[in-house]
Amino acid sequence: MGHFSLSVVGRDRPGIVAEVTRVLFEIGCNIEDSTCTILSGQFAMILVIAHQKFTSVAEIDPSFEPVRKSMGLTVSLHKLKDEEVSREKGFTGRPHIISVYGADRPGIVYSVARELARYKVNITDLNTQVVGAKDRPVYVMVLEVDIPEQVDMKDLEREFDKIRKELSVSISVRPIEALEL
Repeated sequence: MGHFSLSVVGRDRPGIVAEVTRVLFEIGCNIEDSTCTILSGQFAMILVIAHQKFTSVAEIDPSFEPVRKSMGLTVSLHKLKDEEVSREKGFTGRPHIISVYGADRPGIVYSVARELARYKVNITDLNTQVVGAKDRPVYVMVLEVDIPEQVDMKDLEREFDKIRKELSVSISVRPIEALEL
């Protein structure tokens, strides 16, 4: 069995998911994992797919050529090694939601991500957007993270206090209960 990552990017419009999944269905691929989003009018989707017989990109990639042309999509396919495919969560920690709000300015994502990396916190999901009036835009960032057991939350909060002051942002951290997952 071959496993592949498939990424699809293009101007958003109805029917992209239907067309991509139609191709996958017709050639006999199984979708094992997927995510998609719209960013500033651009559609982006990443899937992990499997095929019982196909083991190379060349066996699958040509099937997407009509969709590339008709919908103006960039479709990229990469072969995954067996050890790169896992159904188990690869990281164990305490799941939390971190919310960041403030005036839109460069460096917000980097400042938070830098401190999380320093504490070996794994970012499992990240969403950002600018909301509010054009003359007073507000930057909103929501991260789902796994915080290692050994991390002292007071230390992490002290680092966030520095970011709060430096960038004039609000940062809240709350645990995710098992039922929310």
